[in-house]
This record gives sequence, C-alpha cells and structure tokens, in this order.
Amino acid sequence: MASQGKEEHKKQAFVTLATNDAYALGALVLGHALRRVGTSRSLCVLVTSTVTSSLRKRLEELFDHVIETDVLDSGDVTRLALMNRPDLGLTFTKIRCWLLDQFEKCVFLDADTLIVQNIDELFDREEFSAAPDAGWPDCFNSGVFVFRPCKETYEKLIAFALQYGSFDGGDQGLLNLFFKDWATVDPSRRLPFTYNVVSQAFYSYLPAFLWFQKDIKVVHFIGAVKPWLHQYDRATHRVHLQTDPGHNASYLQMWWDIFMQDVEPTLASQVPSREGANLVSGATYMSGGDDTERQYSWEEGKIDYMGKDAFTNIKDKLDDSIKKEKSSKEKE
Repeated sequence: MASQGKEEHKKQAFVTLATNDAYALGALVLGHALRRVGTSRSLCVLVTSTVTSSLRKRLEELFDHVIETDVLDSGDVTRLALMNRPDLGLTFTKIRCWLLDQFEKCVFLDADTLIVQNIDELFDREEFSAAPDAGWPDCFNSGVFVFRPCKETYEKLIAFALQYGSFDGGDQGLLNLFFKDWATVDPSRRLPFTYNVVSQAFYSYLPAFLWFQKDIKVVHFIGAVKPWLHQYDRATHRVHLQTDPGHNASYLQMWWDIFMQDVEPTLASQVPSREGANLVSGATYMSGGDDTERQYSWEEGKIDYMGKDAFTNIKDKLDDSIKKEKSSKEKE
C-alpha cells in the first residue's frame, strides 16, 4: 500500500511559473520552502525563454520537472492600466498549466508565494478550488488553486479568453469569469483564507491576523514590490525594506532567510566580488542587464512611457506576439 501511495503522489504536482529571472528566484525560494515542509508531491516549474540558462540550471537541480513554455499575453492594455500593472498581462501564460496532462491533479502556486506549513492536503480538493481574494471576497485569488490538467479545458479557456477577455486584463479576471461557480457548486472548493493570505491583509485587519497567525499556511506577496526587490544585509542578516509595501516584515525575513540559506550558495559563483558590500538584492544574482532593471521598474510602477515603454512599442510587441500565436496555431 505504501508503494502504491508513492506512485499516486508522483502523478500529483505543485506547479509554478517563472517568466523571467526575477520570478525564477521566487520559484527557487518556493521550491525550497515546499521541500522544507516535507511535501511528498512532485515539484514542477514552467519557464519561458526569458529565464537565463544559469537560473534554469538552478531550477533543474531543485524541481522534478522544468518545462519550457511559450509566453501568452492578454494584450489588454486598457484594463491593465487600471491596476498600474502592465506586467500582469504575461500572467495569462499561467493557463498553460492545464496542458500538464502527465499529472492527474496539481496545485498551482504563484512564484511570489511562501509556504509556511505543509499543504499536501490540498490534493484532496477538486478542480476548481481556491481561496477568496482579500480585495473582493466574492472572487478568488488565483495565486493558489487546485486543478486537473486537461487539454480540453485549456482549449476552452483560450476560446473563452478570445470571446470574453478578462475583467482585470490578467489571469485572475479570466479564471474568475470561467470558473464563475467556484463558490457555489461545492462549498469544499472555497479554500480557507489561510491557504492564500495576501500580505497586505496583515494591516487591513491586524487583530484577525494575530488571532489566526498559527493557522497560516501560505503567504502571498501580492503587489508590485516583491520580496526580491528589497535588500538583505549580510552583516546583520536582516532585510532592508526599499519602500513600504505593507508586507509583514517577519514573512519577508522568512523569505530572505530561505533564500540566503538554500538558494544563495548555489548562485554565489555568479555574483561579482565587491569587497565591503554587504547589501544584496535579487538583482545581485541576475544577469539580465538592462532588461532586468526594466522589469524591476515595471514591477514598481515606474514605467518609461516616453521611451522603451511607449504605447506604440508595447502595441508592436503585442501585435508580434499575436502573429506568432496565430502562425503557430495554423501550423498545428
């Protein structure tokens, strides 16, 4: 029976997505956090071509499956502008996880989530299970969800996206429209908030956080300022907040502790030697040059509307992406 259970667990996986080196760092911390809490399931990460070979190698050392996938962009500039997050269009790539039909059931985790306790029990839930969003609890937050890979579901999602789009321009708006009966078809599919505690919630209702803190299993660093955008002081072993993102400092510290203990030693060889320099950030361990800095600026809401990020340039990039997608489908 024990061997049968192990075989069954191989058919189940935690899945995440890295669309660039910054999110690859997040995926590495996520993967190590899952290992630390003793998960028995496989670890899978989807990567795009923009993840550099050095970070991809680190992912291959940690994850059981590293699968390259093409970028899928919503191209919904107007709705994304409402959130001041043009980068979220790339999150449409997330729906490619339904193509992972080598697995029977999966739990998707955004690369900016942090696992605090073992969550293997989520595999007892059915598609589509997710936790309510702190900003609008009648919707779910798509940073954590249970699903069953299925090519037919993927094709339906694509068709639905082409017809109806997404109310926020990103994957969360699309998935909430597609799985609109999430909260009503089966009460067990509404996960407790403790499986996807968005970090800003600590300050919107601090008494509840203090009361239920021991039950928190997954922390989600939503917003533009991700953990890797802050600096870590090697001398004091403490995080230096670059801005005030509203995140809980103890969980930011936990994220950086895992990074420095489990991830940084594998990346140290690619970090230039800087005598006397104690402060490091995610950018220290990336080799993306100008593209890395540009991505960081986007994530912080600092967009060069008159230069590289001008609307005409974004439109040209989206048009090119759409043409490639159409060409690929025609070849199929």
